[in-house]
Amino acid sequence: MKHLNYPFKKEDILDLKVGEMVLISGKLFTGRDAVHHRIHQGTKPPVDLKNQIIYHCGPVVLKNKKGQYEVKAAGPTTSIREEPYQWEVMRDYGIVGVIGKGGMGPKTLKGCKDYGCVYMHAIGGAAQVLAEKIQSVDNVYWEDLGSPEAIWELTVKEFPVVITMDAHGNSLHEKVSHDSEETLKGLL
Repeated sequence: MKHLNYPFKKEDILDLKVGEMVLISGKLFTGRDAVHHRIHQGTKPPVDLKNQIIYHCGPVVLKNKKGQYEVKAAGPTTSIREEPYQWEVMRDYGIVGVIGKGGMGPKTLKGCKDYGCVYMHAIGGAAQVLAEKIQSVDNVYWEDLGSPEAIWELTVKEFPVVITMDAHGNSLHEKVSHDSEETLKGLL
C-alpha cells in the first residue's frame, strides 16, 4: 500500500505502477461531463489544476444546520465519457491524476504517458464509504452546472484507489481485455 500526500509531486506520480493500491490524503477536485466539456470549449477552469487530481464524481452534498457543506455520498462515475477531453486537460492544465471507474481509452493512456499522469480506480458502489474519507468541502465552483456537475474542492484522508493506468504507458484495462480475449479464444 502506498500513500500519496498533498501537495502532489510529479516524481511521486511517476513512481506509481499499475495494480498498486494507494491512499490519497489532501485535495481532490470533482469534475464530470459538464466540467470537461466547458474546459474543452475554451473556458479556463476557476482553479489552478496544475499538479492536482480530478475525481470523476457527482457527490451528494447537503448543507448542515450550521450552513456548512457535508458530503453524504461520493462514488465514482463512469470515466469513459471524459475520454474525448481528458488528455487535453492533462496537457493544458498539468493535472497529475484522474480518479473514476470503468477505465478509459487510448487517448487517456497516451495522455498519461505523455504528460506524467495516472488514472486511478475508486470503488464503485461504495459512495457512502468513500464519503467518509472526505474531511471537508473547501469550496464549490461552477454551481450553475448543477450540484453533481459543479467542481467541488474536497479535502480527503486516506482515500482508497488502485492505479489502473500509469505514467509509463501501462494499462490494467488493456491487460484484462487482452487476457479475456485470449481465454475466450481458448474456450472456442
